[in-house]
Amino acid sequence: MPNNISYGVDISKKVTPIMIRDAIIECFTKAHESVLEEMRDYADLKSEETLSEMKHKTVKSLVESKFKEVGGDFNNPTKDTLLQVITKLAEYASAFREPIVIDKHFDEIMHLINKLD
Repeated sequence: MPNNISYGVDISKKVTPIMIRDAIIECFTKAHESVLEEMRDYADLKSEETLSEMKHKTVKSLVESKFKEVGGDFNNPTKDTLLQVITKLAEYASAFREPIVIDKHFDEIMHLINKLD
């Protein structure tokens, strides 16, 4: 993956809050891949595509819930609500992830947020 692409976002171009929201979903999915893989044991998933879709829906639902927690609009995120959401997600992840992993992903998303006007 080229260095100017971060979670599907081309950082050499203008970045929007929607792009960052989607990057948060991709980031959280990748960071928790091993946990999400366990869904295979609890569901009758017929294909890798179905498992991938289930992972995405699970994380999207979690991110949507964090937007609700902070009083933000998932479909119309702002810089402020994105900051609040990644803070909430970091708190959530602290129950089962090492701080170094959380900090790495938090910093990667902050790099995107800092590109907003």
